[in-house]
Amino acid sequence: MSIVSILIFANVAAFILQSNMDPELAASFALWPLGGGFTPWQLVSYAFLHANAGHLAVNMFGLWMFGRDVEALLGRTAMLKLYVVSLLSAGVTQLVVAYASDTHYPTVGASGGVFGILLAYAMYFPRRIVVLLFPPIPMPAWLFISLYAVLELALGVMGTDAGIAHFAHLGGMAGAFFMLHRMGRPAHP
Repeated sequence: MSIVSILIFANVAAFILQSNMDPELAASFALWPLGGGFTPWQLVSYAFLHANAGHLAVNMFGLWMFGRDVEALLGRTAMLKLYVVSLLSAGVTQLVVAYASDTHYPTVGASGGVFGILLAYAMYFPRRIVVLLFPPIPMPAWLFISLYAVLELALGVMGTDAGIAHFAHLGGMAGAFFMLHRMGRPAHP
């Protein structure tokens, strides 16, 4: 079984557990700001919680759509490392931003890991065409990811989407970028 399939299964299973769990207990696994309920295990556990089924579906669709090709290129172990590094760097970035902006809400979701996978996809398959769903505009992967990163930065700076951790998404991309540069370029299959 592929790492992508295992991660999707783990996220869906965690969401089912979360949906049937006492909300206070579930909240203890979210990533809380420093001094606001933070515990070290939350740097991993937050990534397996999701705000709702739509949030889960979008993240798992992105993981499935882009992660399969990245895993086929990098292999299982490197794919798992990439995902974990992206999640951790997303979590740390969110902690820093929450501390600097004095925000007090928890963060949940696999988006940081998915954004790391998106960056890897754009780096290794830059000319592959990605078609947006809304509106259906085809563009090369490098352009799609670049525009997405700029949008995340703009939305994060403007602070218009309360509750969406735009800087965590960028942190996931940053962690992936540094890890991929340390690994070097794999041979294409």
